[in-house]
Amino acid sequence: MSAAQDNHAETSSRGKSFKPLLILTALGIVFGDIGTSPLYAFKAGMDAAGGLTPENIMGIVSLIFWALTIVISIEYVHFIMRADNDGEGGILALAGLLTRDRHKPIIMAGALAGSALLYGDGIITPAISVLSALEGLNTAEPFFAPYIVPLTVVILLIFFSIQRRGTASIAKLFGPIMLLFFISLFVLGIRSVILTPEILHSVNPLYAAQFISNNIGIAMIVIGSVFLVVTGGEALYADMGHVGRKPITQAWFFVVFPALMLNYFGQGAHLLRNLDKPLVNPFYELAPASLVIPLVILSTAATIIASQAMVSGVFSLTKQAIALGRLPRLKIIQTSGSEYGQIYLPAINFMMALGTIILVITFKKSENLVAAYGIAVSGTMVVTSILLFGMMRHAWKWSLWSTIVVAGTFIFIEFMFFTSNLTKFFDGGWLPLTIGAVLFGVMMVWQKGTNACSQQIRQMAESFDDFLLRLDDPEIRRLPGVAVFFTRMRDKAPPLLTNQLKWNHALHETVILMSIDVLREPRVHARDRLRIEPLGKGVIRIIATYGYMQTPDIHVILRWLPRLANLDVDPGEATYYLWSEVIVAAPENSVMPRWLLNLFTFMRRNGTRGSDYFGLPQHRVVEIGVHLEI
Repeated sequence: MSAAQDNHAETSSRGKSFKPLLILTALGIVFGDIGTSPLYAFKAGMDAAGGLTPENIMGIVSLIFWALTIVISIEYVHFIMRADNDGEGGILALAGLLTRDRHKPIIMAGALAGSALLYGDGIITPAISVLSALEGLNTAEPFFAPYIVPLTVVILLIFFSIQRRGTASIAKLFGPIMLLFFISLFVLGIRSVILTPEILHSVNPLYAAQFISNNIGIAMIVIGSVFLVVTGGEALYADMGHVGRKPITQAWFFVVFPALMLNYFGQGAHLLRNLDKPLVNPFYELAPASLVIPLVILSTAATIIASQAMVSGVFSLTKQAIALGRLPRLKIIQTSGSEYGQIYLPAINFMMALGTIILVITFKKSENLVAAYGIAVSGTMVVTSILLFGMMRHAWKWSLWSTIVVAGTFIFIEFMFFTSNLTKFFDGGWLPLTIGAVLFGVMMVWQKGTNACSQQIRQMAESFDDFLLRLDDPEIRRLPGVAVFFTRMRDKAPPLLTNQLKWNHALHETVILMSIDVLREPRVHARDRLRIEPLGKGVIRIIATYGYMQTPDIHVILRWLPRLANLDVDPGEATYYLWSEVIVAAPENSVMPRWLLNLFTFMRRNGTRGSDYFGLPQHRVVEIGVHLEI
């Protein structure tokens, strides 16, 4: 692959963001979670309200309208999506913007904590989405009730088993299916609103205010349920890099927002007409009896798309965390030859599948899962709003008071959502928080352990001047060929290199010291990728710089050398030297307790080997053991 080809592959998705047809793609891969919220969000709010009264119905519809308007339309679509990092979105991209030119560990730690929380919702989303869709079968025929959980498990097993094939083959269906789904939301909603147009009065925010003031005791619980309508906002921002801001904005304002709100209005109107009937499932009750089964099938397809978007987001987030050195290397499979963002991580896919199926079997009903849903993503949204405050103040140069008024309003609203979701803690909300806390702890353990290993290896290294002087020894033989040594150090000769010379009294004629740098930005252009420094006596330093959304390719790097350094290197004939570490606790002043050190060594031992991660030919790899006490 040439430099031009490499750069084209990296920028292909950004270039496509100007094509109008991407609006359909935006509908599919970005709005899955927001689009499927009508299946359970409104009912969750009404259940929390505890009474089928006109005041409750109007108040909850008003809360939903203003939540979608303020949080999604104004905060995310208008403000946050302007904070793109080279076209990429998401909390890590936003943190990267604020830390690009300065070291702000607190900002990055907060972003990592917010990212870790998304893993909890990443497991819950497929479970609640598919389960709530299939529960519509009860509306058509109670006979299906015993089969909903087994059918959900089967669908999820199929869903996760085909992840290895990537989304490319089914992506073309995403947009049309979601467009049909949103048209259905619109038609069902407007049909109901025409019958009871007074529901439109709930646009008045006084209905929301009156509901809260009249229901102080349950207001926070209801607000936590209403938050379910905006849980897709963070995924919307994270997926911006796949399709671009413009298609997302157009899809939101012209398709998604009108369809969602009319459907919510329609559900409210349906309840106003049926105050004397028990609350069952207002979403499916909008459809004529003969159309419930087709609507269940369409809704199930839409929820699978929502789950696909979340799983893809978790894959992408994991790749970013690995590139930033916060997680151990895992096997990453590129599932598309043209779209570099389409990846598959077998280990993460297995853990998500196992966790999701356990949730379905344990909770059995979507209304039971509602309690566990939203608490983690609301915490992530609070962190995102705090980072937006920093963007407005420091990057966009807003005045302090303007920043406080705008960003402060968003922070207040989302903090209110977060605290209201905390009321669900003992009803299941502990689950995503526990998953997020464990994952954040794993990230911190991994970072601390790898830093300690790097520091000890650095202490073992010698200066380049001393190393180059040793090459003048006539007893040192220079062997034909090329040796590649991987190192992070710039000012010293890595022990991997010096020990090879010490033990074998021989060295290849050409020695390449390969350093891979990952920046806190999504991509580095191919023209800025390599820096080559001849150090003398056949030793060359190569510093390859990548963004956290890119995957290092050693073969591509070496194939650039004839053009950039007049050095012909066959990647299949070079010899690659890597460390094989044996890590034990230091006798005194270990960097962490023994049980955490055992966790670190377990991750180190079970992570993907460097030779596999970099795609090196196994028969050309030499691994040298090193004993590290940390």
